[in-house]
Amino acid sequence: MKIARKTELLAPAKNIEIGKQAIIHGADAVYIGIDGYSARYAAGNSVEDIAELVKFAHLFNAKIYVTLNTILYDDELHEVEMLIWQLYKVRVDALIIQDMGILQLNLPPIPLHASTQADNRTVEKVRFLEKAGFTQVVLARELSFNEIAEIAENTTVALEVFIHGSLCVSYSGQCYLSQAISGRSANRGKCAQLCRLPYDLVDSNGKLIEKDKYLLSLKDFNQFHNLENLLDAGVSSLKIEGRLKDVSYVKNIVAAYRKKLDEIFARRSEYVRASSGSNNVDFDPNLSKSFNRGFTDYFSNGRQAGIESPLSPKSIGEYLGTVKSIGKRNIIINTKKKINNGDGLCYTTENGLDGFRVNSVEGNTVFPAKMPKLNIGTKIYKNYDHEFEQTLLKNTAERKISAKINLFEVGFGFALQITDEYDNEAIIVETFEKNPANKSPYENIRLQLSKTGNTIVEVKEVNIKFSQDWFIPSSALTDWRKKLIDRLLSARKISYKQEIKKIEPTSHAFPQKELTYLHNISNKNSHAFYTQHQSKILQPAFEIAPRQDEPLMFTKYCIKFAMGYCTKTNKSKSTPFKEPLYLVNNNVRLKLQFDCKECQMLVIKDSDKTK
Repeated sequence: MKIARKTELLAPAKNIEIGKQAIIHGADAVYIGIDGYSARYAAGNSVEDIAELVKFAHLFNAKIYVTLNTILYDDELHEVEMLIWQLYKVRVDALIIQDMGILQLNLPPIPLHASTQADNRTVEKVRFLEKAGFTQVVLARELSFNEIAEIAENTTVALEVFIHGSLCVSYSGQCYLSQAISGRSANRGKCAQLCRLPYDLVDSNGKLIEKDKYLLSLKDFNQFHNLENLLDAGVSSLKIEGRLKDVSYVKNIVAAYRKKLDEIFARRSEYVRASSGSNNVDFDPNLSKSFNRGFTDYFSNGRQAGIESPLSPKSIGEYLGTVKSIGKRNIIINTKKKINNGDGLCYTTENGLDGFRVNSVEGNTVFPAKMPKLNIGTKIYKNYDHEFEQTLLKNTAERKISAKINLFEVGFGFALQITDEYDNEAIIVETFEKNPANKSPYENIRLQLSKTGNTIVEVKEVNIKFSQDWFIPSSALTDWRKKLIDRLLSARKISYKQEIKKIEPTSHAFPQKELTYLHNISNKNSHAFYTQHQSKILQPAFEIAPRQDEPLMFTKYCIKFAMGYCTKTNKSKSTPFKEPLYLVNNNVRLKLQFDCKECQMLVIKDSDKTK
């Protein structure tokens, strides 16, 4: 019989409270940043906070992964080594890393996951990482289902993919734009997000093709309707982006994907949930109601048009409908969706995204706080749902572990046994004078032993095994139940099996023989690692030695394709501009280079000041 594959829903956490809410709303695992060494520098946490989250997560057999996914400098290696030992001692389940120099440290036997920042997009690279000792590899977002399946068929390591959230326009770990322009390294967690700025697009003759458009800004990733394709391709970890997002975002997105996955697991027995417990959510999750720039499944089914968001990098939200009529103080919107007082509505113009606040509403008639300039037929979106956001500020879910209690009589009193859904068990024996009951006690006993209140345990069954009806006061039953649940939770903590993985030295060949700045080698350990794996280092990391006239960004997204001038897909259409093309924003001038053989666009800082 084939063993069902455990499949985890992996959620982001800016802090421990958001991490707890992610678990309560259905996450099987949470990834969280550590102070100073996270690819989201503003989302760092202390070891003590992470330890608290670990204890909470392990009650549900959920896992905590800590992101140490920046490149490191020599003077940081010792501190990182000590930090890793601290994380291991508080029972963190794995580290997500980019810098291969970490493998040269004196490490505890803690599992390592290869961050998407390590640029994992080929069978050869993933196979190398597996042999090096990684237990999970985060694949590049740009891969198609077929490419993921090919990697899965040729490796045995667990594969993790992003399923939702913001998209970096560049291959992760291959973007140096922020470092070159602003001195803020994306590989050090300080990306300035220059891809979200507006640019003019001009050709080599100075012809203006596009003005003030967000030409490197993409829509947000959404694989909600592709989850089964990803599972069937061989993925075992489904990751939501968003370690800078607030708690309402995490609650909503996690709950939506949890519900969808549970529906899939109910009819696909070959896949099972990776953690224990069940979730009850008190709201209707809706992906469109949380921050989004519009959605795309990117390159999942190959290259497609419409993945970019050129008019604005801001949230567009949920589509409502079109403007039906416009009065002096009101707007009638042709929609079947509810609009509430305080909602934020928006619409696109040739200059970008504009919007207004709903002061009051009567059905489909909206009275804005300030009348916007609109036309009949304009598409209206809701990018702030006041009622929905207020709901998410409350307690919106609970997660419970099911259990059953057996109550026995013994010679000197009573014994109680509790067993949870994973066969964890606890027993207490209470000395108690037995007195016959005047009436049947069973209903009250079951009621009192089932009142688990705010604990994570839900008693589904109470079995009473008496030789005759005995009276037990409710106060005693309450006291026994509390003791019993406390012991069960202690048993769950003890029974949690922390994965042990010792990294052994390896020397198998790295797929590339000569390494440049693109391999982000920033310290003596990473240099030693690649040398040990039979590669020659030609250049250090960009942060160590900035390169002139070298590509600063490598992206599968292509502006020429987006405009309909791809030479592969539209050979008969001539281009009305002279290459090279340039992106211009104030003093920033970027040259675009199109590598049609590799089907990617390169962005280079233009050093020709005569342009």
